[in-house]
Amino acid sequence: MGDLFQAWVGYPQFEPPGLAELLAVVSELRARGIRVDYLEGNRDFFLAGSPYATFFDFVGDEVAFVAGGVRYLAVHGDGLDDKDVQYRLWRRATKSLPVRLLMRFLPARLARRLVDSTERKLAQTNFKHRVAIPTAAIERFAARRLREGHDVLLLGHFHEERRWAVPGGEVWLLPAWFQTRQVQWIGGEGPGEHAAAG
Repeated sequence: MGDLFQAWVGYPQFEPPGLAELLAVVSELRARGIRVDYLEGNRDFFLAGSPYATFFDFVGDEVAFVAGGVRYLAVHGDGLDDKDVQYRLWRRATKSLPVRLLMRFLPARLARRLVDSTERKLAQTNFKHRVAIPTAAIERFAARRLREGHDVLLLGHFHEERRWAVPGGEVWLLPAWFQTRQVQWIGGEGPGEHAAAG
C-alpha cells in the first residue's frame, strides 16, 4: 500500500536504508509462489518502470483482487482530499516527467540532501489537512469505485485503522506500517489469502 520508507525513489542514488532487506524478503516470498504487488504512495516516486519494479509482480497506483469471495480495490489514497489544493499541486509537480528526468541524473549526495530537505519542509506545512481524515472525499471516491464491481475499498495513506460501511460496500483504512509494523490479513487461509500494509 506504499510509504514503507521516508522516501523511496526509483533511482539507486536515492536508495533508503533497509531497502536491500525488504527486497530480499520480497524475492523470498515470490520464490515461494506468493504474489507481491506494490502500490506507490506519496513517499514513493517513479518506482513503476524502475529496476526495483522487477522485484514485484506489479507496481502501480491500484490493484483489485478477490479473497474469500469479497472483491477488494486497494488504492494508496493520497490524492483523495480535493480540498487540499496545496498537496495536490505538490503531488502533480513532484511526480511529473520533468522532475523524473531531473532526479534520474542527480548525484547521490545532492539527491540525499534534496530528499531530507523536502521531508523537513513538508512536515511543517498543511497541518489542517493532516489533522482530520477527509471522510466526505473518501466516501465520494468509494461510491464511484465500488459501483465498478468492488465490495471493499482499501486505503493506506491515512495511517489510522478504521472501517465503516458506505453505500455498496465498506471502506477500510489500514494502520501505518512504519508506526505499527502491522499487516492486515485478508481472506481465509490458502489460495485467495492476501496481506496488506499501509
